[in-house]
Amino acid sequence: MKLISVNAGRAEAVPYTDSPSGMSGIDKRPVEGRVRVEAPSARGVGASGLAGDTVCDLRFHGGDDRAVTAFAREDMDVWERELGRPLANGSFGENLTTLGLDVNGALIGERWRVGSDVVLEVTGGRIPCRTFEGFVREKGWVRRFTRSTAGPGALLRVIEPGEIAAGDAVAVVHRPAHPVTVALLHRAATTERALLPSTLVAAEWMESGLLRVARTYTEKYGTGA
Repeated sequence: MKLISVNAGRAEAVPYTDSPSGMSGIDKRPVEGRVRVEAPSARGVGASGLAGDTVCDLRFHGGDDRAVTAFAREDMDVWERELGRPLANGSFGENLTTLGLDVNGALIGERWRVGSDVVLEVTGGRIPCRTFEGFVREKGWVRRFTRSTAGPGALLRVIEPGEIAAGDAVAVVHRPAHPVTVALLHRAATTERALLPSTLVAAEWMESGLLRVARTYTEKYGTGA
C-alpha cells in the first residue's frame, strides 16, 4: 500500500462552481518532492492540510475534519474504462492518489501512517457537487458518481503532521471497533438515508458537517432510485 501521487491545486476562477467566490482549487496536479501536511488550524488557516493546496469553498471543503482527500488509483482506473478517456492522478480533485489501499472500505476513525511521520484519520467520504461535475465535464455526473460502486474516496484529518511524497508507504495502524465504512457512510448520507441511524456508532470520528452536507445534497439533487 503506497502513495503514487501527492496533488495540490491553486485557486482559479471557473464558470462551473457555485462557490460564493467563483473560485475553485479542484484542478489538482501532482507535486514533486516532499510536501508538508498538518491540521489547517495549526497553520492558522481553515482550508487544506496540504501545503501549497488551495480550498476555496469552506462551506463543504477543508478544515481540520476534511484536511486531506484520498482516492484509490484502482477506482480511477474503473472510471477511465467507463468514461473512455485517460484520468491522470489528481483528476478527481484528490490530494492523495493511493495504490493497494482499500480507501472506500476504510472504517470511519481508521488511522493510516503515511511515510515515516504523518498519521491521518478517516472522517468520511466525498459527497460530489456541481463543481466536481463541471470539472470532469460529464452531464449527470453528481448522480452517476454517487451511485457508482467505485466509491467516493475518503476525507481525512491530520493526527500527526509531517512530510509526505509520492512513493511513501501507507500502513493501517488503527481500526476502531465498529462496522461503518467510508462506502456505508456515503450511502447513508446520500441515496440510502434510512441507514443513517446505523452510522451513529461512528459519530465521534465523523467529519463535523456530514449531516449538513447530506441535507444540502438532498435538497439540490434528491436521493433518486
